[in-house]
Amino acid sequence: MSTPSQCSTSERRVDLDWVRILAFGLLIFYHVGMLYVSWGFHIKSEHRLTWLEPAMLLVNPWRLSLLFLVSGVASCFMLGKRRLAAFARARSTRLLVPLIFGMFVIVPPQSYLQIVESLGYPQGFADFYLRHYLAFGAQFCPNPCIVQPTWNHLWFVVYLWVYTMALAGVLLVWPGAADWLGGRLAIALTGPWLLALPCLLFAAWRLFLFPNFPSTHALFGDWYNHADFASTFLIGFMFARQDGIWCDIERQRWMALTVAAACFVAFILVYAGLLPRSPMLRWFAGLAYGCYQWLAMVAVLGFARRHLTTDGPVRRYLTDAIFPYYIVHQTAIIMIAHALRGSGLSAGTEAAIVISGTALTCLVNYEIARRIGWLRPLFGLRTQPRASVGVAQRQPA
Repeated sequence: MSTPSQCSTSERRVDLDWVRILAFGLLIFYHVGMLYVSWGFHIKSEHRLTWLEPAMLLVNPWRLSLLFLVSGVASCFMLGKRRLAAFARARSTRLLVPLIFGMFVIVPPQSYLQIVESLGYPQGFADFYLRHYLAFGAQFCPNPCIVQPTWNHLWFVVYLWVYTMALAGVLLVWPGAADWLGGRLAIALTGPWLLALPCLLFAAWRLFLFPNFPSTHALFGDWYNHADFASTFLIGFMFARQDGIWCDIERQRWMALTVAAACFVAFILVYAGLLPRSPMLRWFAGLAYGCYQWLAMVAVLGFARRHLTTDGPVRRYLTDAIFPYYIVHQTAIIMIAHALRGSGLSAGTEAAIVISGTALTCLVNYEIARRIGWLRPLFGLRTQPRASVGVAQRQPA
């Protein structure tokens, strides 16, 4: 049970900065894991570690939704510091400039190595880039048939920008929407309803949208992902100034964790085929997945609010660094993994080299980019460096 002082209105949200840092940091390990599991990825290691799949499924339902939720909170706080038009311009600059740069500079080696490994493309990178990557259409069909140029892992930036602009459009028409909806949401989600009602929402997306609109990250037609990620973005935006909800999240963290664990076990039993397959069980698995998704996010946010409250130079450094890390990390993973192909290394040694090499690449890239003025906006950094606040600075209502 939280004390009153812990549930008082805070001027800083250091906990959410740490959540964002850890969630983005998790991407390095998750995408390294994608080299070894049976799921599709741009390139694959010669090793197969299918035992990793349950561990990756543990975080897969909520890791990206959580980032959209934190982004929604951050958007609400940003709007407390600037007018709507200035907010839209600032978010467009911070998101679209690195997106375009990433699509034409950072991402192309991923596509090139994917074609090299899957189809044995014989030409060099320059030939691929000029003849194929800049062709602006589907290439190498029917296998793997990729549309180029592509944003690959930078789809998150695209989706976040779309949701942000849609939100700005709503607020232009209805300026008081956030406060009105947030207040009513705070009333509706009191007590156990905080855990129960959003579970039903995410379960509905899983049951009714996912079977017909599987994940593509292609923006158009990706309706399950849009329902999922737009929902969490809006929830974060409406929760941002509702201190009572954040206190309830902290108080109910253990309950959320316990029920989330039960839902995950139920989902895994069906996913792994340990129970007889039937339409009813598929519905049960979808319900368990949706509930696990929300409850895991509540548990993470609740424990972060209680324990991740330490501020200092590490938090400030990583708050700025994590977005440039995200932009670079997948290209680094794929290039290093490709270079190690055929080396005869064990899976553990190979993975350790990929992880450490990716972390070092991200670090060096950030240290260079943050010191050169014209590079800063290309990696999502402010044109002029200043004290980092991330989502830690709370603005008065």
